[in-house]
Amino acid sequence: MMKITLFALATLALVCAVPQDQPAAAGAAPVAIVKQDSEVNINGYNFDFETSDGTARQEQGEYKNDTDQQGLAVKGSYKYVAPDGQHISVTFVADKNGYQPTQHLFNEPAPGAAQP
Repeated sequence: MMKITLFALATLALVCAVPQDQPAAAGAAPVAIVKQDSEVNINGYNFDFETSDGTARQEQGEYKNDTDQQGLAVKGSYKYVAPDGQHISVTFVADKNGYQPTQHLFNEPAPGAAQP
């Protein structure tokens, strides 16, 4: 049980880590974290964050210890703007059946982009 908690904490730390010494792309404004929440306990974890460029992620992991499954069952989603300007949104489940993503594409302008 302790290994799962440590794994969840390590995963959360990696996901939430933002390099501070990376120079911004030429002419691009720095990206700021506008929302960040997390909670880790013996039964699982959850976190979510959002950045000023429209990138966001949320995830919940629950420890399962029953006849159907033993281990973490994770569900969540993330979204971002691809380099070509297309909005990508993915929802997923990761459990005893593996990682199961569902991708959605949106043709919306990026946050802060000029609209026609």
